[in-house]
Amino acid sequence: MHASVKVSIIMLFMVGLAACITRHYASFTVLEADKPIPITANPQQPGNAQTGYHYLVTGDYLKSGVPYSIFKMGPTKEPENYLGRTGDNAGVPYSFNIINAPNGAKIAAPNCLFCHASVFEGKLVMGLGNSLLDFSMPQDFTMKMGAMAVNILGKPKDKEAAANMLKATNTTAPYLVAASKGVNIADRLTAVLAAHRDPASFMWSDKPLLKIPNEVIPTDVPPWWLLKKKNGMFYSGFGRGNFARFLMAANLLTVTDTAEASEVLTHFDDVMAYLFSLQPPKYPKPINQSLAAQGQKLFETHCSKCHGTYGPNAEYPNLLVPTHIIKTDSTLVMSNFSSPQFVDWFKKSWFRTGDRPADLVPFKGYIAPPLDGIWITAPYLHNGSVPNLETLLNSKLRPTYWERDFDKPTYDYEKVGWQYTVKDKQYLRSTYNTTLKGYGNHGHYFGDKLSDKERKAVIEYLKTL
Repeated sequence: MHASVKVSIIMLFMVGLAACITRHYASFTVLEADKPIPITANPQQPGNAQTGYHYLVTGDYLKSGVPYSIFKMGPTKEPENYLGRTGDNAGVPYSFNIINAPNGAKIAAPNCLFCHASVFEGKLVMGLGNSLLDFSMPQDFTMKMGAMAVNILGKPKDKEAAANMLKATNTTAPYLVAASKGVNIADRLTAVLAAHRDPASFMWSDKPLLKIPNEVIPTDVPPWWLLKKKNGMFYSGFGRGNFARFLMAANLLTVTDTAEASEVLTHFDDVMAYLFSLQPPKYPKPINQSLAAQGQKLFETHCSKCHGTYGPNAEYPNLLVPTHIIKTDSTLVMSNFSSPQFVDWFKKSWFRTGDRPADLVPFKGYIAPPLDGIWITAPYLHNGSVPNLETLLNSKLRPTYWERDFDKPTYDYEKVGWQYTVKDKQYLRSTYNTTLKGYGNHGHYFGDKLSDKERKAVIEYLKTL
């Protein structure tokens, strides 16, 4: 098989997998405030964590994909079986599930781990957002090559099983181009998929039914283990009600109708239980306990009001912080108010039906997240614009243009984050350009009031969380 065709098969999935952290646009009650306000408790349905894990890494929540016979012709062999899976799944990357499509054809379907797991220092960390993705290359040609490979080499059942995936990825690909590597574009994918689906039936339309916004708004991928503390999903905290419906929204990529969506939903209380069971990895290097103790006192004085306390008597306040206080790039949160066509789509959609509907409560601000495992979650802020904790707590040090090595990423355990090189302008796709709309690194200036010695102590404490 020609190398370009092999690459096209892999990339066919890479675009679709961003749907695993799909967000939706709606506006039922627009909240504004002069000070941080708490999100009320939002109890979720219990589930079985072990069952949820099994469904996550072997399940058919996407029921269309590349025929397995074609998929394995490409460079798809995983050097290590990180998940310890058996059978066909043992030989493919952790971000794919080998399943039987509804018509019986064996296919390789993407799973949520492409965005929500990452290899760090040679080990797969479940729930760690993948900040090494590259959505900066146009994929139009790649998608067409993937479709051609399936049409030429696939058997009739294979083509049928791949049809929904091919249709969605070829339609969405022209819209899914980020300005730099490392950021996620799930919001953009959400808008395109919604525009091509009837909200009540989820039936596909080849022509967009809604106007698709021009902006491609970047996000970083938050760690899954924080979800059990949060009363609202997403960076703006506006995802309320049934979290399981939001989690299974990746199904929008290939779903046939709402009957299929409802079947997939039956598994996601268990998936939620698994996510709630996740714990952040421990900082692997020595920690100066005396300095960390000093940092804890400073943290509890200056930071805990928004980010909570940690340890045996931990408390997390679930606070929404208005944009005029946090002062971070507001492009992401303001997008919830600039596309009324998506507001109407969500109001009419399957997500709002049944006895446990999803809900959305937009707010002009961002949630102050829990900080469990913060040491491993670089880059920082909701758009991944700040490379390490040192620059997060000292805004004067934040680079306007910076690059990291995506092929051989190196972690700085003292400054806590990715090693990077400062640039004077954007040279490559690997350059993060904070002058672009949505990519700004301003805001969260609360650490600036600390001295260098105090910031060092706080960082040492953050390593312990």
